[in-house]
Parts: sequence; C-alpha cells; structure tokens
Amino acid sequence: MIVALIIACEVGFWVLLAAGLAVRYLLERRRTSVVLLLCEPVLELVLFVVTAVDLRNGAEPSWEHGLAALYIGFTVAYGHYTITWLDGHAAHRLAGAPRPPRPPRYGLARARHEGRLWLRTLVAAAVACALLQAAIWYVGEGDTSSLRMFQWVALRALGIHGLIALTYLIWPKKAPADAAARSKEGRTLTGR
Repeated sequence: MIVALIIACEVGFWVLLAAGLAVRYLLERRRTSVVLLLCEPVLELVLFVVTAVDLRNGAEPSWEHGLAALYIGFTVAYGHYTITWLDGHAAHRLAGAPRPPRPPRYGLARARHEGRLWLRTLVAAAVACALLQAAIWYVGEGDTSSLRMFQWVALRALGIHGLIALTYLIWPKKAPADAAARSKEGRTLTGR
C-alpha cells in the first residue's frame, strides 16, 4: 500500500506541477497556479501521515516505510528547486521570458554549483534520517533493522554525492580553447 501511495504522490507531484504551470502561462491565472503549486507539500504530508498510521496500526517496519522517508526527504530538498527550474523553462517557452541561465560547466563556478547541489542532498539525507529515527522510536521494541538500513542508504547516497561534488573542486573541468575564444569574441561584438 505504501509503495502505491509513493507512486501516486510522484504522479501527483508532476500532474500538479504541469497543471500549475499550464494555468500560469497558458490561462494567465497566477493566483490559481500558486494554489495548485502550494498543494504539492500536501502530498508529502499525506504520505507521512499514512506511513505513521500504518506503523501505529502494527505494521512491521519494512523497506516501504524506509522508501517513504527517503522520498519525503528528497522532495523537501529538491522539490522547490525542481519547480523553480521548470517554471523558468515554462516562462521561456510559453511566455517569451528570457532563457534561464544554464548551470556553469567549467572551473570553480561548476564546483560551487555541485557543492550547492550536495547541500540539497545533505538536507534530503538529514530529513530522511530524522524521519526514520522518529519511526524507530515510534515503533519501539519491534524489528527496526529495515529502517536502520535506509538510514545507511541515505548516508551512503550523501557520501557518494559528496565525493562526486568534491571531484569538481579537486579536478575542475577546463573550458575548451574554442569556447574561451567564442566568449571573448562575443564580448568584442557586444562592446563589453
């Protein structure tokens, strides 16, 4: 049941996001789109409550409960980022706004970008681990090994992402020579 609810929450996230952006840019109803987009956190709240009720009703803690905590943590950390990113692209495509800036591709700017993404993963892992620990305390004496295993999953994902982000700092990718020349040429043409 929990897995089906996680899938429903994910589908609901994208449906609400698409509906909110369509209402905002195609129907030009900003307030209505804000209401639709503010319904997004309600999905995670429902998942949280159903998971807690499931555990309270005596369900044996399982991987499904751990997956629910990871999903909620990921959504808390990356949900607003994803909505903002897609809103910028929808504004560009549907409302004639300027193209949103791309993330940096080279050098220390890219390392800073990857570091900021890693901080989001840190938030996701912290939220997931806190929810899992709360579930462990909530269950009490039962077998909570699957919940502890998902705490380690969250920490491993944080560590792996941290190592990947660190590689951008240690070995920054250099811009190709032709990209630097095009950048200088563009500044000369615009007079900057």
